[in-house]
Amino acid sequence: MFEELLAKIGTVLNKYKLPYMIIGGQAVLLYGEPRLTRDIDITLGVDIDFLDTLLDAVQELSLKPLPEDIQSFVRQTMVLPALNETTGIRVDFIFSFTPFETEAIKRARKITLMDQAVSFASPEDVIIHKIFAGRPRDIEDVKSILLKNPEIDIQYIRKWLKEFDESSDEKIFLKLFEEILKR
Repeated sequence: MFEELLAKIGTVLNKYKLPYMIIGGQAVLLYGEPRLTRDIDITLGVDIDFLDTLLDAVQELSLKPLPEDIQSFVRQTMVLPALNETTGIRVDFIFSFTPFETEAIKRARKITLMDQAVSFASPEDVIIHKIFAGRPRDIEDVKSILLKNPEIDIQYIRKWLKEFDESSDEKIFLKLFEEILKR
């Protein structure tokens, strides 16, 4: 069910030339411990000026946008949530064009699902997303990805977490990652 939808998403986003990567629980399934996830999170490497293009893609994917006032909702949240009504799977399209996201999309790994290349965030970039989110489930995901992927580029993760700390008042991201590494 998820595999078929992910393959179709990859096909359609490539057709519309929307740079993207799968993040969140679906990426954790690829690199970490299997766990229940009911949605698909997708980071798009474009800003909301591409909303109309995305809406065309969403229509082709037979997804139903969830907000009533799509334009206003996306401007406020930078997210377009949509639903596959047949399966009940929610798909969140996240607009992002930060230097980190731009680089992460370039580093994304092409995984073949049902004969279609689908872009998944690298394990390092999934870890960075999870550290940034910081919920207990995210921290467990980081631990499982680190355990299952010994070739992780720790310096790359440190570089970005340090950069996020520099623009944050709390400066907790790199410290949290270092604590996880010690365990």
